[in-house]
Amino acid sequence: MTITESHPSDLIRIRLDFVRPFASTANAEFTFEPRGDQTTVTWAMSGQKNFMSKAFCLFVSMDKMLGGEFEKGLSQLKTVAEASPRS
Repeated sequence: MTITESHPSDLIRIRLDFVRPFASTANAEFTFEPRGDQTTVTWAMSGQKNFMSKAFCLFVSMDKMLGGEFEKGLSQLKTVAEASPRS
C-alpha cells in the first residue's frame, strides 16, 4: 500500500499491490466532503481486470467479498475521527 496523492481534508489516493489470490494492482480513493458539522467520506477502489480477475468475478461477488470490509473500515474511521484528542 502506497499513498500516491493526498490533499488535506479533501482526498487520499492509494496504490494497492496484491499478491493473493493473484497478483494485481488497484487504486483506492478516499474523498471527504464537508456537510455542515459532519463530513461525508466516500471510499472507492478500481483497477484493471486481467483474465484471472475476470474469471474470478464470474464466481465471486466483489461486493460480497469486499463490501463488509469497506463498511468495517469506514466505521473504524468514524470512531477515530470522532474520538477526543489524546493529550
